[in-house]
Amino acid sequence: MNKNESKYYNTALLMDEALIQLLEKKEFEYISIKEICEKAGVNRSTFYLHYDNTDDLLKETVETINKRFFEGFEKERIPKADVKSADKNNLFLITPVYLKPYLVFIRDNKKLYKLIHSKPDLFQSEKAFNIMYTELFQPILDKFEVKKENQPYVFEYYSKGLIAMIMKWVDLDFEKPIDELIDIITDTFSVYKKNEKPISNK
Repeated sequence: MNKNESKYYNTALLMDEALIQLLEKKEFEYISIKEICEKAGVNRSTFYLHYDNTDDLLKETVETINKRFFEGFEKERIPKADVKSADKNNLFLITPVYLKPYLVFIRDNKKLYKLIHSKPDLFQSEKAFNIMYTELFQPILDKFEVKKENQPYVFEYYSKGLIAMIMKWVDLDFEKPIDELIDIITDTFSVYKKNEKPISNK
């Protein structure tokens, strides 16, 4: 990354952070470009150099968040090449190591997280989950000998279940501590460890 690219990236990051901070105080629909620029310490011309409107900024902010989240997956998951030789007892679809930072972010950015899931088309949630499926779930489902044609259904069941559990947590205003929620989630997903095969292959 050269100096100009670095400056461009840093400016965009300032606006990402400004939007996140403003979302803690008001609804997205009422946040103006002027407020974003003032919070980020940039002028309007700089904003329009990066984005056409606030929806563009919001989309990029979520993409940045997704990138951080999947970088966490990448660090902690077993590489595809090692899954086949791995002990099944060491394979988990969801682990506390990368789940906890994600939940902390959700707790600290409640309004942004609700926006992500209220506008799935804008944020390309399907693309994010396809990455999760290909990079994380599919190799493990292969290890458990789940038929290829069954795997999308298994993934849909578990991913939607995970989202629903987290959204319930948000709706209840984070009633349960994060560690307790993680226990609930990992206990739910532990069916893979207990039964070795999550669904019948018949």
